Amino acid sequence: MPSSDSAAVNASAENGMESFARLQVRLMLATVIVSVVVILFTAFYFDLLVARSLLVGAVAGLFYLRLLARSVARLGGGSRQVGRFQLVVPIVLIVSAARFPQLDLLPAFVGFLLYKPALILQTVFDG
Repeated sequence: MPSSDSAAVNASAENGMESFARLQVRLMLATVIVSVVVILFTAFYFDLLVARSLLVGAVAGLFYLRLLARSVARLGGGSRQVGRFQLVVPIVLIVSAARFPQLDLLPAFVGFLLYKPALILQTVFDG
């Protein structure tokens, strides 16, 4: 028969995972909003090639953020460290931008980093 302490720990862990899931959704939404604003601004004031490169980088950044969140969610179970598979995303982005003339390297990398302002905004609004 489980003790009341273990039931309280399980309830607390489930509540923590629900909070983490809500945070993930807010971060993804904030990243999408920041990305859309920056890409629209870039498309209006700069070349469409730059805007397209930003878009590709932003999609890679969202994918990276999702992989990182999945890796962090697994930390409490059997895993003790964050996986390194998500590091493949920026490497593939950089190699693709260097290889394909349809992408500019710097805007693609800046697009990839657009999840960072979203993290900062989320921290400010939660604070």
